[in-house]
Amino acid sequence: MAYVISDGCVSCGACAGACPVEAISEGDGQYVIDADTCVSCGTCADTCPTGSISEE
Repeated sequence: MAYVISDGCVSCGACAGACPVEAISEGDGQYVIDADTCVSCGTCADTCPTGSISEE
């Protein structure tokens, strides 16, 4: 199950730098996770300082 980024995202980029498969990119106003690329490792959620990433 892929992870998603909520509206609490502050676009700090911590998650994108931590993602081992580069599934996270900067979207319109916040970062987004490509569900087809995401391997559900949870590294992004562990890295997010605002707790804005969760399993879909």
